[in-house]
Amino acid sequence: MAETQLDVRGMAKADGYRALESQLDAVLEGIDDPIAIMSTMSCVLHLGFGHLWTGFYRLTQPNRLIVGPYQGTLGCLEIELGRGVCGTAAAKKKTIIVPDVHAFPGHIACDASSRSEIVVPVFDARGELTAVLDIDSREIATFDDEDQRQLERWVARFAKPVLGRTS
Repeated sequence: MAETQLDVRGMAKADGYRALESQLDAVLEGIDDPIAIMSTMSCVLHLGFGHLWTGFYRLTQPNRLIVGPYQGTLGCLEIELGRGVCGTAAAKKKTIIVPDVHAFPGHIACDASSRSEIVVPVFDARGELTAVLDIDSREIATFDDEDQRQLERWVARFAKPVLGRTS
């Protein structure tokens, strides 16, 4: 199936998310593999909004995030829980918005052109942390409450029973 990638940069943020979510739903129809969903979600968000870096860090060990599917420049390969924005969001199990990454204590600079960031925790069907969605921007103060609401809704699809391996 050939899909045309939407560019929503000229739209109001809420409208852009709705348009991209419709595209994501259509592309992922019948797909329940978490890695395929992470890959596709990263691509749709990254190209749709023109972010610097968009992707997931997966919790594969108790205290360590490992880079997962993403779009953009090279990312950090491993991040300890509690370290940097991703590790802090994972440890606190809550979304963190950073308007200026240079003002965030302990920020990990995987790409020096990153200026602002949002990190959203991803939970499985059992409510266990499985990953974080990390999005970086070249601009200061790119992310706001609207991004938080929308992205938390987007990653909630990982909590659906079909994705949470409960066996």
